[in-house]
Amino acid sequence: MMALNRYRLKHLKAQGHRGARKASRLIARPDRLLGLILIGNNLVNFAAASLATIICVKLFGDVRGSVIATISLTAVVLIFAEVTPKTFAALYPEKIAFPASYILQPLQILLYPFIWLTNWISNSLIKIVGGDTESRDTDSLSFEELRTLVRESGSQIPIRPRGMLMNILDLETMEVEDIMIPRNEIYAIDVNEEPQVIFDKLRASEYTRVILYREQLDDIVGVLHLRNTTRFMDLENPENIIDKRALIEAAAEPYFVPEGTALHTQLTNFQNAKRRIGVVVDEYGVVLGLIAIEDILEEIVGNYTTNFAEQFADITQQDEHYIINGSTMIRDINKTLEWQLPLDGPKTINGLLLERLEGFPDGSGVSLLIDNYLFEILDLQDNRIHSVRAQLSPT
Repeated sequence: MMALNRYRLKHLKAQGHRGARKASRLIARPDRLLGLILIGNNLVNFAAASLATIICVKLFGDVRGSVIATISLTAVVLIFAEVTPKTFAALYPEKIAFPASYILQPLQILLYPFIWLTNWISNSLIKIVGGDTESRDTDSLSFEELRTLVRESGSQIPIRPRGMLMNILDLETMEVEDIMIPRNEIYAIDVNEEPQVIFDKLRASEYTRVILYREQLDDIVGVLHLRNTTRFMDLENPENIIDKRALIEAAAEPYFVPEGTALHTQLTNFQNAKRRIGVVVDEYGVVLGLIAIEDILEEIVGNYTTNFAEQFADITQQDEHYIINGSTMIRDINKTLEWQLPLDGPKTINGLLLERLEGFPDGSGVSLLIDNYLFEILDLQDNRIHSVRAQLSPT
């Protein structure tokens, strides 16, 4: 009864399994169940011991008969009444517990006065030593326990669905900064530029939605969907091919996302606000990056979209080491290479290396060791590490 899988038991109970329903009622009060089982168990054992002693004393005498009865009955009870049946029941709990519940339930009603007295005495003793007999295990699981349950499900759940479940649970521990497009990689257009320049940038865009700003990225005026280009574009007028007023009117109001927002929360926020893209800002309103609902969904199901940027691999292998783009997310590196770089600080490999160096390196060729991983800086551009060579430390 105690070896039953509580979650499978709930599942079978929900499906209407009679044995599961009876077993659930019995397990709901383990003190009463144990009281019933132990009353019967000890009653049979003591009765068998007394009977065996009487028989052996009559056959072999007082002393000799008592010794023979003790040794023989101990062996019989140990093998046939304890170890063998209890081991079998632990290996196949449902085969034993469900049929047994049909016997245990009426016995529990029949012997209720004895069970109540036994429990009252034992519960009183438990309270004396500081125990709480009213506490009940709710069988609730924490996120980490649920992760372990999914991870250890084995062949019960196919590999891909199991991976998706693990990714969903990971959303609880991830924030928008972990997967957002960083500020320096946002494709945006300054509405104060010349109409022809705006037109060229719109035509070259690899994205369906483009951020519009005025003078600096922190002054965002809207998010433009390229399907609305006919509203502000006049192809027959090369000198003023873009109507800037109509351009701004065609853009949707920007949707801002505070930094530190958990991914599972942001997914719900996107759904409630009917938005697909958000601008991540800090407490001062400074733009940190861009996040789209597709980015969150890809964290669950994996990459399902392709774009021009994906033609350039952020991680490439060369012999026993890897060439990694400095803007690559540490989470992506850990996932791709099955490494365990720290995630509680900077989000990109550029930020991690600069944090550990405590400043900008003098040039390329600088190497450093982080845990068991060796990094060599290959290229510096615009005050950031553009590429590094990485490998597991040989020592």
